[in-house]
Amino acid sequence: MAGFRLTKPYTMPKEDLRQAAQRLADRLEREHGVRSRWEGDSVRMKGGGIDGKLSFHDGLVDVSVQLGLLASAFQRPLRAEVQRYLDEMIS
Repeated sequence: MAGFRLTKPYTMPKEDLRQAAQRLADRLEREHGVRSRWEGDSVRMKGGGIDGKLSFHDGLVDVSVQLGLLASAFQRPLRAEVQRYLDEMIS
């Protein structure tokens, strides 16, 4: 199974971070059919061959994504999209 992991330090308030994470989950749902649900300070995303988790703790955002066979063809653009979003929305 293909996949990727991204991390980024943050200093923004947790509520702002939670809102940014929800906007990312909403965007992935709209554009890739991925469903999301919150589990404490983590949002799990699943669907369309994508199984991912975004969590934040101890000043670090951690995104891990596993891709199914068909979704693995989109690993590079999906990784770039998530990285760009983290760079723009997380501080």
